Amino acid sequence: MKETFYKYQGTGNDFVLFDNRDGRFDNLSLDQVRRLCDRRFGIGADGLMLLNRREGFDFEMKYYNSDGRESSMCGNGGRCLVKFAADLGLAQTNYHFIAIDGPHEASIELDGTVALKMADVSEIIHDGNDFVLNTGSPHYVHLTTDVMHKDMVRIGREIRNSGPYVQEGINVNFVEQTEEADEIIVRTYERGVEDETLSCGTGVTAAALVCAHNENGFNRVEVRTKGGPLAVEFDKDGDNYTDVWLIGPAVRVFEGTIDLDV
Repeated sequence: MKETFYKYQGTGNDFVLFDNRDGRFDNLSLDQVRRLCDRRFGIGADGLMLLNRREGFDFEMKYYNSDGRESSMCGNGGRCLVKFAADLGLAQTNYHFIAIDGPHEASIELDGTVALKMADVSEIIHDGNDFVLNTGSPHYVHLTTDVMHKDMVRIGREIRNSGPYVQEGINVNFVEQTEEADEIIVRTYERGVEDETLSCGTGVTAAALVCAHNENGFNRVEVRTKGGPLAVEFDKDGDNYTDVWLIGPAVRVFEGTIDLDV
């Protein structure tokens, strides 16, 4: 049976989306998700999402990495799913949905920019000169220079599979501070994709929190990724980061039909 799919991207982080409000995709298998995300034998994407019904919320977000496994929160994916909900007719000023890491709020600006409220963060762990934190997904942050010339796939894979992280995996971010105090460049190796992606929303958020330029109070960090610009806004009070928002574009690329049984 042919089913309708939708392809969205947020700063180059791309996703296959299904409207699952009737539950027809509840039993997608690991192999089906892998094939749909395969860039040669399927549609091609970093991940796959289902927009589900959930009582008390506008919708539920269910996210799978391209390896076929259900995964933790995806920031760019969440922004794309909000845009998808609007395109399906759930047009409203503010959205309230639930994902694997809990409830989220979101809004769509007049220019199409999507602002997504992320989880609060109360702990950033030091790993030598590097940092580990969870922004809905676990992230390792390494501050460096000349970030665009690093071998992210090799280095990221080594860290992701190193002793402390090999079992659960971790996303690896290399971050460069630009000459502007409030701007950084971020590259991310994502677990589950097992490759560098053009952008990672939870990774960008983690990097921005680590690089907060105000000791306390309101921060806005502009972020450059391979896939385009994002921004992260948050309030900082010591080691507590609250009212965290990931802001950037979410774009519908195309839609089509595919036979899930092939």
